[in-house]
Amino acid sequence: MRAFFAARAALWNSWAPALRAACPELDLAREGDPAGFDAVIYAPGFPKDGRAMDFAPFTRARLVQSLWAGVERIAPNPTLIQPLCRMVDPGLAQGMVEYCAGWTLRAHLGMDRFAQDGLWRNDCPPPLAAQRRVSVLGMGELGGAVADALAALGFRVTGWSASGRPRPGIEVLGGPDLHRALGRADILVTLLPDTPATRDLLDADRLALLPQGAWIINPGRGTLIVEDDLLAALNSGRLSHAVLDVFRTEPLPPAHPFWSHPQITVTPHVAAETRPASAAPVVAENLRRAMAGRPLLHQVDRARGY
Repeated sequence: MRAFFAARAALWNSWAPALRAACPELDLAREGDPAGFDAVIYAPGFPKDGRAMDFAPFTRARLVQSLWAGVERIAPNPTLIQPLCRMVDPGLAQGMVEYCAGWTLRAHLGMDRFAQDGLWRNDCPPPLAAQRRVSVLGMGELGGAVADALAALGFRVTGWSASGRPRPGIEVLGGPDLHRALGRADILVTLLPDTPATRDLLDADRLALLPQGAWIINPGRGTLIVEDDLLAALNSGRLSHAVLDVFRTEPLPPAHPFWSHPQITVTPHVAAETRPASAAPVVAENLRRAMAGRPLLHQVDRARGY
């Protein structure tokens, strides 16, 4: 099989060896007649001149495999007529679990209270995890893994998704019950995709549903939160802190107020990364499925946008 590697040149040196090791029968190339390729392996940012990728010439391709978990920059492309699959990488999921668990524990334990200034502050021990409520918005591959990990640590976890699809061991609320999930969130973790239904989801009205002093941890999508409404909720004391890993504009401009706000922690989109070593077998499996005409893994529903 032949696959076209449609990603920035800087990714070639790490991805090409991993893909060839996972799929020895693969003929992987960065150039050639588009009509001669069976699949496209794609990452946003290609071509590098800012033009949208033109998938139309890849008339033989049976698959466009994204190297990213998010597909909001790919799915709307009008030239994309091939099946599109998003990346679900076990390494990416583990990275997201570690990020969310780490920041949830930091919020829960109040680690930032202990300034190294010689004062002995032992009058306010943290509660146990069973006394802390955490809500996870988005119960897909990443959100489900995060919810499971936090529940295993003893937190009282509520999940929410548009579908409300059940998950063993986690109470999952559905579409109309978003207000209930927010009302239970001493700590809110947001892992929703970027779709028309989720953009600006957390506006002033919904932020007001969170318990007094709640934390927000957002490694999902920067479009989920109305920035000015978040700043107002923090400034009023309604919310205690926000940990933000994703933004409407990336890199986050140096003059953006998030950088200097004392109740916001900015991390530079590092919560989870697709790692070639763990992701290449996922790509290989989908390539083989495409060639054999079998159902693809993690195929995107274009109507829903993920």
